[in-house]
Amino acid sequence: MDSIGSFEAKTHLAELLDRVESGEKITITRRGKPVAQLVPVPSQVDEAKQAVTRLRDRRKQIQGIPLNELLDMAHEEHRF
Repeated sequence: MDSIGSFEAKTHLAELLDRVESGEKITITRRGKPVAQLVPVPSQVDEAKQAVTRLRDRRKQIQGIPLNELLDMAHEEHRF
C-alpha cells in the first residue's frame, strides 16, 4: 500500500484514481499521519462470491438439523 500527502493527493487525484481502479490501495496522510484510504470499490462479482460463501457456511451450520427443528427456529425469528 502506497502513502501520499494530502496536498499531493489533491494535485494528482486523477492519477491516484486510475491506480486505485487497477486495484491499488493508497493511504492519504496529513502532516505524516494517515487520515484516509483510497480503496477499490468491490465489484458485483466479489460481492456475489461473498454471498455464496456465506450461504455455504450457513448450510454447513444447519446440516443435520431435522426439518421440524429448522422450521421451529424460523418461526421463532418471526415472533415479535
